[in-house]
Amino acid sequence: MRYKGFEAIMSNDRLTRYVTAMGADTRKAMKLYRLNLQVSQEVFTIISCFEVALRNAVDKHYKVSWGNDWLRDAATIGGVLNNPKCGKTPLMINDAVAELGAGYSHPALIARMKFGFWRYLFARHQYTAFGRTLLKIIPNKPKSIHGYHYDNTFVFGELEKINGIRNRIAHHEPICFSNGLPVCDTTYARQHYRLILDLFNWMAIDAGALLYGLDHVDAMLHEIDHLKKRAFMPSLSVLP
Repeated sequence: MRYKGFEAIMSNDRLTRYVTAMGADTRKAMKLYRLNLQVSQEVFTIISCFEVALRNAVDKHYKVSWGNDWLRDAATIGGVLNNPKCGKTPLMINDAVAELGAGYSHPALIARMKFGFWRYLFARHQYTAFGRTLLKIIPNKPKSIHGYHYDNTFVFGELEKINGIRNRIAHHEPICFSNGLPVCDTTYARQHYRLILDLFNWMAIDAGALLYGLDHVDAMLHEIDHLKKRAFMPSLSVLP
């Protein structure tokens, strides 16, 4: 497809930063757009695997202490999350239970909760309500040192970063630019990709084995970096 046709479908507003990032080379701009889509798909797949691993680990952990219906029970009257300090968390659970209706089951409820919900179980009040034990699902996280605590607040912050890139991809925003500028830069994607791998490791999960055949992020980011270099490579003069 020629650029004009591509632009008519995707819009000038969306493509302008790609063209600028590629030094006004429209062919390379289309290439960058497609590479961004490909790497976004791969990162989203990895995040999806992490999300499932996280929620399953939380579920397994809390079942031991709080029973097989721990999530629904926590939001009922008298439940550990049923207090104003836990904000919207119990409302989210109760709404999901109501939506499931007669089709309720604990696995169905677990699957219905979004990534942000699992992140908030590490927030101060939710973490405390369940007895401050949830860090046990992250046995390999760094050890706290003087002045720097790798505690539930730290984990909450790291999960917020993952939630941010997840939402960015879900809303069709690019991950190959520098701080929203029309400058091609893979730093943001690389940092978040490495963070996901770190989180897998902290949870004692072999990310390489789990993601076998799914993870080509490094190769794609390298291709984007190479495309950027070629876009601004000076042309060689032809000697007479």
